[in-house]
Amino acid sequence: MARLADAFIALQGGAGTLEEMFEQWTWSQLGVHAKPCGLLDVNGYFSPLLTMIEKLVAEGFTAAPFPAMLAVDTDTDNLLARFRIYQAPVRKWSAQNGQVVQA
Repeated sequence: MARLADAFIALQGGAGTLEEMFEQWTWSQLGVHAKPCGLLDVNGYFSPLLTMIEKLVAEGFTAAPFPAMLAVDTDTDNLLARFRIYQAPVRKWSAQNGQVVQA
């Protein structure tokens, strides 16, 4: 799926949906791919998850650029428009002089 897809959109779903989306979002952070990831937030379904992601930043478990790379919208056309202009941020981890460093 990841190799063939141009982007990833999660709709309402359960644990499998979240696992797949978080895997792709993580891979994007790590530089495995540079494809956009997004949540189609129908009727506020993902609001609690978005609050938790904000908490990840507030408590230092992730840097602000990484949640910002996850597109969220209630409208499919808007979400796809954001995908068209998406530019992946600097990878979370990179190698410098043979050493792996956090960006």
